[in-house]
Amino acid sequence: MSQAKSYFFSGVGGSGMLPLALILRGKGVTVAGSDRSLDQGRLGAKFEYLKAQGIDLFPQDGSGLVSADQILVRSAAVEDTVGDVVAAKRLGARDMKRPELLAELFNAAPVRIGVAGTSGKSTTTGMIAWLLHRAGRDPTVMNGAVMKNFVTPDALFASALVGRGDAFVSEVDESDGSIARYQPTIAVVNNIALDHKSMDELRALFSGFVNKAEIAVLNLDNDENGGLVIAMRRSAPAPMRCALASPICTALRSRQRRIAFRLKCWTKDTRDSGTVNLTVPGEHNVANALAALSAARAYGLSLKQAATALKGFSGTKRRLEVIGKANNITVIDDFGHNPDKITATLNTLHAFPGRLLIMFQPHGYGPLRLMRNEFIECFAKNMADDDVLIMPDPVYFGGSVDQSVTSEHIVAGVRARGLQAMAFAERGACGDKLLELAEARRSHHRHGRAGRYARHVCG
Repeated sequence: MSQAKSYFFSGVGGSGMLPLALILRGKGVTVAGSDRSLDQGRLGAKFEYLKAQGIDLFPQDGSGLVSADQILVRSAAVEDTVGDVVAAKRLGARDMKRPELLAELFNAAPVRIGVAGTSGKSTTTGMIAWLLHRAGRDPTVMNGAVMKNFVTPDALFASALVGRGDAFVSEVDESDGSIARYQPTIAVVNNIALDHKSMDELRALFSGFVNKAEIAVLNLDNDENGGLVIAMRRSAPAPMRCALASPICTALRSRQRRIAFRLKCWTKDTRDSGTVNLTVPGEHNVANALAALSAARAYGLSLKQAATALKGFSGTKRRLEVIGKANNITVIDDFGHNPDKITATLNTLHAFPGRLLIMFQPHGYGPLRLMRNEFIECFAKNMADDDVLIMPDPVYFGGSVDQSVTSEHIVAGVRARGLQAMAFAERGACGDKLLELAEARRSHHRHGRAGRYARHVCG
C-alpha cells in the first residue's frame, strides 16, 4: 500500500468494499468513491456515513478519477464498461479488484487471522474481533457484516476496525477463488459445503489455505474439514480441534435466544476450562464460538479470558436479526443464502413457537442452477407442515447469465414434497403475500382459535 497515492473505490457501498475503504481512511490514506446505489438515490444513510469519515463521493461516471496516481479499486459488480473503469484506463491509473487490495493489506500484517468457510465467516470474524478487543489487543478487522458490538451513533456501519495491534483479522472468500491470495498465520475454517463452486474446487482452495498457515483451526464436526486434516502435508502443525461433539464442549444448554456450554481444553502442558454464555441463538453459533475461542487461544488468550469476554458478544447485522414485532408476529432478517446456512437458520427458528413465513431470494442464477437439488432438499427437510416458502426471482445484475433455472423450479420441487411454496417475479409481490398470510393468521387469533407466532425470514 502506498501512502503517496490515493484510492478510488468504485462500488464503495458494497459489503466487502465499505470496510476496506474505512480501513484505508483510518490509516490516513486519501479515499474517494462512487456507487450505483448512490446514483439511484438509495442507501442515503450509508453514504452520509462515508462522507462523515472524510471519503469524497462522486457519480459512477468516471468524474472522480482525474490522475494516474489514483488507484482504482472495484467490486466484482463493476464491469469494464463502467465510467470509472474507462477513466482509469484512459489515465493509466492502476486498476485492481477488491480481493487484491484486501490480500495486500492482510499479508502485510505481523499476525494474520483469516476466517474462511462456507458458512459462519462474518459471525466468527465478529467474535474474534470482540475477543481481541476486550483483551486489549487492538486488532484491525475486515468484516463483510456490521458488528453490533462496535456500532455507535457515529459508527452505524461498523464492519471494520482500525487498530494499532499486530493482528489483522479478516473473513476471506472462496466463492471467487481469491482465498488463494492470503497468507494466514492462523487459518480458521468453520465448514465446507456446496456453494458457488464444485466440491472438488472447494477442497483444493481450502486445502491450499490451511497448508499455508502456522496454525489451522478446523471444525472437525464437518466431514469435509476432516478430509482437510487427512490431506494436510505431514510437516504442517497439528490443527487445533474445534468440534461440537468433541470432549472440549460439554453440558450444552439452549434457551431459544440464549445458549450456554462448558469448555475444557487439556494439553500435555496446560489444563484450561471455562463457561460460555452466548446471547446469539443456535447450535451453529456454538460452532462459530468454538472456532473463535480456538483462534483466540492460538493468538495467546487464555480460554477462561476469552470465554468470559464472549458473553458480551451481541452478534452481527442480518444474522437472525429481529427487526420488529407486532401483533404476535416477529420479523427476522437473515442473510443465509446457501443450503447449509438456510438449514442452520430454520433449525434455530424452529426452537421457537410458531410457524415460519419464509421469503428467500437466491443470490444469482448461477448459484441457483448449481444448487437446485440441494435447495429443494434443504427446504423440504427443514420446513414444518404449516410453514410457507415464498421466493422472488434471483438477484440479477445484468449480463448473459444462464437463466434456465428459476425460483419457480425450487418452489415446484418443494410443493412436490407436500409443502407450501410459491414464487413471484418481484419482491414487492412477495411482501404483499406475506402480509396477507400473516393477517389471515391474526384473524384466526381474534376469533378465538388456537394460534402461534408467525415469523418472516428474508434471505
